[in-house]
Amino acid sequence: MVDDEENLRLVLRTLLTRSGYEVQVAKSAEEALSGLSQFDPDFVLADVRMPGMSGIDLCRELGARGSTATAIVMSAYGSIDLALEAMKAGAYDYLGKPFKHDEVLLVLKKAEERETLRRENRALREAVRKQHRLGEMLGRSEAMQQVFRTMEKVAGYTTTVLLQGGSGTGKELVARGIHQMSPRAGKSFVAVNCGAIPETLMESELFGHKRGAFTDASSDKRGLFEEAHQGTLFLDEVGELPLSLQVKLLRVLQEGKVRRLGETTDVEVAVRLLAATVRDLASEVKEGRFREDLYYRLNVLQLTLPALRERVGDLTILIDHFIEKYNVRLGRRVRAMTPEALKELMRYAFPGNVRELENMIERAMVMCETDLIGADDLPERVKAKSDPIALTLSTGDLSIKHTTRVIEETLIRRALAQTNGNRTAASKLLEISHRALLYKIKDYGIA
Repeated sequence: MVDDEENLRLVLRTLLTRSGYEVQVAKSAEEALSGLSQFDPDFVLADVRMPGMSGIDLCRELGARGSTATAIVMSAYGSIDLALEAMKAGAYDYLGKPFKHDEVLLVLKKAEERETLRRENRALREAVRKQHRLGEMLGRSEAMQQVFRTMEKVAGYTTTVLLQGGSGTGKELVARGIHQMSPRAGKSFVAVNCGAIPETLMESELFGHKRGAFTDASSDKRGLFEEAHQGTLFLDEVGELPLSLQVKLLRVLQEGKVRRLGETTDVEVAVRLLAATVRDLASEVKEGRFREDLYYRLNVLQLTLPALRERVGDLTILIDHFIEKYNVRLGRRVRAMTPEALKELMRYAFPGNVRELENMIERAMVMCETDLIGADDLPERVKAKSDPIALTLSTGDLSIKHTTRVIEETLIRRALAQTNGNRTAASKLLEISHRALLYKIKDYGIA
C-alpha cells in the first residue's frame, strides 16, 4: 500500500489486515521499490499523485523490473485519460478517491480471481511449450515436428547438413539446436553470414592470416575454422561465396586442414560444418555460379525449414512466446491477443516468416494501450494483404506445387470457419472425401 497520506495508510492497513491480507505500507514509490526484495507482493495499491515518483511511474517500474504484482492505482483527480494512462502503464484497475471500504475489497477480490486464472494459463502454456519445444524452437505442427525429429537424428554425427528455407524461418536456431544436442555442445559454435562480409575480407575471416600478409595485417589472426576447432561452424548464406573461395572451402572440407593467408604450412582442424541458404543451389550449379563438387559435399543431408504460412497451427504458441519475451524486455504486462487480431494474422501470408511475426508482436506491444493486442495494433500490411492466395500470386511465384498448397490450405480454413469446425460438412463444401480432408488438415498443420 503506497500513499503519502499517513491516515489513509493506517485505515487501509487496518482494513486489509482484518480481511486476511499481509500488508506492508510505504509513503513513497521509491520506498516501495526499495522494499520489493524483502516483501514480494501479490498486489500493489498506489496513489497516483505523490511527491517524487508517481503511482503511474511506479507501475512502469514494476513492469520493467519483471514484478508479477498486480497494480491498482488510486486518485482523487479521476478522469478517463488518467485511467487510460494507468492501464497503459500496466495497472489492472483504477479507484477514485474517496472510496468505500467494500470497493477496495471488491477490486482486490476481482484481482485475485484474475491472478489465479493467469497463473493457471501460464502453467498451461508452459506445459504446451515444453511439449512442443526443441532448444530455442517452438512448433506443434507436423512440419516442425518432422524438423525436430531430423535434428535429433543428425545431431550425434559429424555429417554436413545443408539447411534450406526462406529468410526468417530459423535456420540459425536449427543449427544451434543441432550443435547443442551434439557431443560437441561444450565446444564453440561459430556462425558467420557469408553475404555480410566483403569478398576481399572473407578469406581472411574463414582461414585467418599471418602478420604482414597484406597491408592491414598487423598481427597473426586465427580464422573461423580454427575458432570452431572441435566445435561447429555455421556458414549462413553459403550460396553467396565467390567461386574462388568455394575451391578453398572444398579443400578444407576434404582434407581437414586450413592454411592462413601468408603462411606456408597447414593447420589441422576438426570442425562439424552446417550450412544454410535461401538460394536454390541446384539451379546455381546449373548456371555455373556454384561448384557442383562443393554442392554435393555440403548437401550430404538436406533439411528444409517450412515457411510460417505452411505451419499456421504454430502461430498461437509463437505469439504467446513473443508476448512473454517482450513483456520482460519492454516492461509491459500484455496478456494476450484478441480473437479478431489473431484472425487477421491467421489470414496473413508472412513473407518474412517467424522473424516478421516477432517484429510484428514487438511493434504491437509498443502500440497497444491496454493489456490486449487488438487488430488496430497490427501493421496496415496485415489488413491489406491478409488473403494468402492474393499475396502468393502477387509475388510472381510460378511454382504450381507451392501455390496449390496455399490455395488448398486457404480453402480448407475458410470451409472450417464457415462450418464452425465441422469437418464432415467442410469436406462436402470442398467436394473432397472426409478422409482426404483429415489428411490435408494434418499435412498443413491446421489446428
